[in-house]
Amino acid sequence: MAVPMPAAYGPENRPGGDHERGGRPVCRSVLGSRLRRLRRERNVQLQEAAREIGASVAKLCRLELGQGGCKDHDVAALLDYYGVVDEDELDEYAALTRGANAPSWWQEYSDLIPSRAETHLGLEEAATVIRAYQSQRIPELLQTPAYARAVTQLGYPLDPAQTVERRLHLLERRQQALTRADPPRCWVLLDEAALRRSVGGPEVMDGQLAHLLRLHVDHPTVTLDVVPLAAGGPAVMAQSLTLLRFAEPELPDVVCLDQLSGTVRIDKPSEVDRYRLAMDNLAAAASAGTDTAEFLTRLLHGR
Repeated sequence: MAVPMPAAYGPENRPGGDHERGGRPVCRSVLGSRLRRLRRERNVQLQEAAREIGASVAKLCRLELGQGGCKDHDVAALLDYYGVVDEDELDEYAALTRGANAPSWWQEYSDLIPSRAETHLGLEEAATVIRAYQSQRIPELLQTPAYARAVTQLGYPLDPAQTVERRLHLLERRQQALTRADPPRCWVLLDEAALRRSVGGPEVMDGQLAHLLRLHVDHPTVTLDVVPLAAGGPAVMAQSLTLLRFAEPELPDVVCLDQLSGTVRIDKPSEVDRYRLAMDNLAAAASAGTDTAEFLTRLLHGR
């Protein structure tokens, strides 16, 4: 049975976050957002701030947008110009600056992922709420190793065995988010067609269905709902998407869309609201009489 997003996760009630989770992309986004807010609170124009630290407007703009690295002396000069003297606050900015330039754990897989995927991995790791829907297959965070191997071999048929293993290791690292000490609240809508579509053969599918059933029954932070084939309209209009929400107040909700060329990220509030509505419509369809545990059990036993 689908449940609404808890009020505690509403944008007006987000707790303070830990910017270190999510690595370099999250640190850059948070640092840029805070510097932009400081500048605006001081009524300083972008051109004036750039001139003060001897930087171009384009460079400062990139810094405030969280795009690219940043230099310690530039951040220190801005903080001095904005009159930030509190030691704890300065230490926080120093930690953000270090994080903005530090390599993330997924850098060792940089040859396997598009450059823009780094931001997606950081945001996924930092999210406190993950809502996902996949129309064609089981979402990656919920895949068993055997199912993931079958999908990887289908998607990258020319990859040598060693590269396939590295792709699977990368996915395994991502999946560890669900079992860490403070896992995200994960609410996944499973399309019935994806559950019935055989990937890797009967044994692989049985293992995948059993894994989903265990997650649904035993994992307190994972909620699974089935979007039945009878859902009709909402499922037809929806596309595979993930909605991420964060503890950091500087990070807006983000929608990630899966495409053949990679993941497209959307954070414009009005557009995010459209996808959130689509997800809500799917959730309503999923809650219309489909018991997830019963459905998965029947499917697992071939009924």
